[in-house]
Parts: sequence; C-alpha cells; structure tokens
Amino acid sequence: MVSVRAERLLDEPIITKATHPSIGANIQGPSLIRVPDWLEERLGHYYLYFADHKGSYIRLAFADDLLGPWTVYPPGSLKLEQSKFPTTPLKSTPAKVEDARTRVRSTGLNLEGLGHHLIKEWTWPHIASPDVHVDHGNERIVMYFHGLESFGEQLTRVATSLDGINFNVRPEILGGNYWRAFTRNRYTYALAMPGQFYRSRDPLSGFEEGPLLFNPDMRHAALLKDNDTLNVFWTQVGHTPERILLSTIDISGDWKSWKEKDATEILRPETDWEGANEPLEPSVRSVAYGHANQLRDPAVYVQDDDIYLLYAVAGESGIAIAKLHFD
Repeated sequence: MVSVRAERLLDEPIITKATHPSIGANIQGPSLIRVPDWLEERLGHYYLYFADHKGSYIRLAFADDLLGPWTVYPPGSLKLEQSKFPTTPLKSTPAKVEDARTRVRSTGLNLEGLGHHLIKEWTWPHIASPDVHVDHGNERIVMYFHGLESFGEQLTRVATSLDGINFNVRPEILGGNYWRAFTRNRYTYALAMPGQFYRSRDPLSGFEEGPLLFNPDMRHAALLKDNDTLNVFWTQVGHTPERILLSTIDISGDWKSWKEKDATEILRPETDWEGANEPLEPSVRSVAYGHANQLRDPAVYVQDDDIYLLYAVAGESGIAIAKLHFD
C-alpha cells in the first residue's frame, strides 16, 4: 500500500474570489504548468488554468513562485465561443429529458444524487475542466477541456496554443468529460469521469475507449505516473465530507486488465478555508454552491523531484496547494 502525506504549504488558498473580481465566486478545476523556456513572451514563470463550473471561459492566473502571489489575467484563455460547443441554452423537450435520463442511468450515475435542477444542468452552455500539458517536442501548449455538446451530454475536445493564452480548438470529440491525460509507450492515455479510460497514438485525435474502473460516484481525478504504477488522486460524490483519495493501478500489462486498488485517504477539510467549519453533509454532483465542507478537483504538478497537489477548497470556493511526500 502506498503511503503519502500531504503538507499544506500555506494557511490559505492561492486563488479565491478576492484574487480578482473577474473570476467570480465559483472556482474549481485547476491545472498548473511551468511556462517553457521556448515561450518568449510570458506573463510569469507559472500558469494556472481553472474554471467556473458553468463558466463561459477558462480562467488563467500567473506567478513567479508556486506559493504566489498569483495574479489573475482577466481576459482568461479559451472562450466558449471558440470552443465549438453550443453557446446558447439548449431547448428541452420531454423526449430529450427521457433520453438524457436513460443515458445517464446507463453510466451508473445517480440522478437523485445530482441535487440540482436537471433541466438547467442539461441545457446550460459552458466549458470547464482544463487539463493542460506542455508539448516540448512541438513547442505548443495542449489543453483538454469539456463542454456541453448536446442535451445532457458533456464531452471533451482539445485545443493547442503557441503562447498558452490564445488557443485553437480542434472539432473532433475525443471522449467523456473531466479528462486527465498521461503518456506511456507512445500512447496518450486519458481517464474521464467516472473511471473511463481512453488511449490513442495521437494526443489530439482518434481515442479508443478502454476499461471502466472505479465506481459510478467517482468525480474528478488527477494522475501521476511512476514507472509501472499509475497513482490516481480522486474524490467521490456522496462522501461526508468529500475528500481526496489515492488509488493505484498496475499499468504494466494489457490496459484492458487494469484494476484500481488501495483507495487511501490523502486529504480532508481541516481548516475554515477548506470548509471544515461548514455542516457535514453528503456531497452531490455538479456545482457546489457557497462554502461547503468538501475538497474536490485534485491536480498534480511535478517539478524536479517535488510533487505538488492542487485542489478545490470549500466545495468550489478557491484553489489551494500542498506538497506530497511519498514514504
């Protein structure tokens, strides 16, 4: 069993609604990169991408130190109107509602656990969940992100950028939502919610569906590959409180035989700014309104021998950073 300790590096988040009024109060889905040397015009040494759960653009903050201060770039990066996803609310009909219910149930997701107005959930246009990578070989930044493709269906596309700010979106749908990618043996693999794996020889196209792991209540994940072990940091809808877990997968064999194990707890709300002072209630799917006793949306960032964990605090009220120590 893997033993990991998370060390909070600050006694506050690095991003909150007070960081800049442009980003609003719903703050989630972090993805952090170090700006590569070949990108000459930069805002700072680090770019942090994040989102509003139902937002119209991917937020961007920059800093010269991981601990900040972080400065929001108000225009953000990728915009909904550039995403090739719908930009106006989708029309609802009884037939569409029933079809969406059937499709959601087929994945094992619990409609009763959604906790929100279903029609709004299934019709509101947005983009979110950036998963950003530096492609040194092609000197480009790659962003996977999801949007509302059709009634009740969120799917993933990919965009590329030469400067980390302005992105060009490819039209192809790659797979499910809340995408996290890694590379192994000339394949790009991805894990989408809830536990669906994909892979392709091309990081931008042609992903095939593979094994389905974890459980229908899995929410978002972060991935850390260590030789033949894939460390999966994730949270589960319905936990009281929702907290960050770690499972491992032996990826040495055929990917269709992969199985997760361990599911040890890494981090739970312990401070007021993480929501520990809020009522203990089971979490639900989709948006977290206001401060909640929940941690969500883990993201891993590796620099040299140091491994960092970013995560959404108090539901979706900000982003914090911790350092991971593997014993």
